[in-house]
Amino acid sequence: MKLRFNKGEMAMEMDTVRPFKIDIPDASLERLHKKLELADFPEEPEAGPDYGATVSDVKRLAAYWKDGFDWKKQEAKLNELPHFKTMVEVDGFGELDMHFLHQKSNVPGAIPLLLWNSGPGSFLEVTHLLPLLKDSVDGPSFHRVYRKEDSEPGDIRYCGAFSPKLWLQLRHVKGTYLTHPLVLLKGEPTNTSKKGFAIPHYAASLHKIMLALGYNEYVTQGGDWGFFITRALAHLYPTHVKALHTNWPYAPFPSIKSSPLLAAVSMIKHGLGFYTTREASDIARAKETAKGQETGYLPLLSTKPLTLSFSLNDSPVGLLAFIYEKLACWTDVYEWTDDEILTWISIYYFSTAGPGAAAYIYKEARDDKVWPLRRFQNWVRQPLGFRYFPRELASLPKGWLAGMGTVVLVGESEKGGHFGAWEFPEDIVEDLKKMFGKGGGAFGLVEGKSGY
Repeated sequence: MKLRFNKGEMAMEMDTVRPFKIDIPDASLERLHKKLELADFPEEPEAGPDYGATVSDVKRLAAYWKDGFDWKKQEAKLNELPHFKTMVEVDGFGELDMHFLHQKSNVPGAIPLLLWNSGPGSFLEVTHLLPLLKDSVDGPSFHRVYRKEDSEPGDIRYCGAFSPKLWLQLRHVKGTYLTHPLVLLKGEPTNTSKKGFAIPHYAASLHKIMLALGYNEYVTQGGDWGFFITRALAHLYPTHVKALHTNWPYAPFPSIKSSPLLAAVSMIKHGLGFYTTREASDIARAKETAKGQETGYLPLLSTKPLTLSFSLNDSPVGLLAFIYEKLACWTDVYEWTDDEILTWISIYYFSTAGPGAAAYIYKEARDDKVWPLRRFQNWVRQPLGFRYFPRELASLPKGWLAGMGTVVLVGESEKGGHFGAWEFPEDIVEDLKKMFGKGGGAFGLVEGKSGY
């Protein structure tokens, strides 16, 4: 699955990039409102939030989605970002029409950074990072390309994944080029429903766009599925991918075969319970996650994703309940606004293949015998950076991280959950500046692009 370009081919690819604007037709909005008007709701059980999204919350949001939420206003804000599209070809799957954002930096030595979001996430996560990615005298420079409008918090009272299918957004921001998945809107051609489109193919599509835009070397950042996809990029394209940062430190127990000393030390520590208070808390939370309290969707999505897709595609209320519960539960202290929630969910609803297509990655990843998920956790030669958020679903001990590669940075947040870039973006930006700035463990790795 290696991709090869010569200079002429790369120039030709860049010529195919074309500007794009999001424009959901009025007929699609009218159809959404009609479906919301006809929605049926279940009875509210006495158990309340322990059973999932509460009926009262979903009813309130559905009513606002139908009669108060202004999609066109949100669409106009999204279109302030520099949207583009281009065709990429992935072996065995034909051409894919990829939608991305590309914001160039004014800094000649800006670092190309490929960014992939959490699930059930979207490119909206990055919009909280943007105000912090600006000029700096003590680190790589960034500039602001999007501003979030303030609004009142929604009424979220409870806690309870969903990953976008082939989304790409590319930001080329001052000091660093940021790449991140974005949605394909309804009516646009896509060919990703073909069986077998697994993690390596996601990686191939992203890598090919980076090459097409002239970024022969780059660094990556991601959480959740982004952890696996950025790891896949590091394994498959080691001469192109120079460093990795993740806010999902999903480290396996060190291997006796590849890291015998680390494995021995880890076994002793584990057997004696020699963990910090934070590590013990992370392990306890990971065990609860493994029991299925927050991962009940996994058995279905990893075996029969199409079954759930009918409900997610046909019912906007079903989609709302499915995603809203995760947004509310998997954050720590963040107070979501109704506009934020419904913009997030509308992006799924108006996607090309429908929101259900996002479920297929679970089965494809499970069924891939050549590149099973555990293989992506194997050692890579690139420097690694990690950020720990206390309410992440599965954060494992820092001592295990070295089994995945050379660790140059580990940051710990006092608060924050699964959507770290959205909830505490300043923590991730701090890591990026330390890791890729002067004196950082990944400084100057991209040839001719130090960020200054």
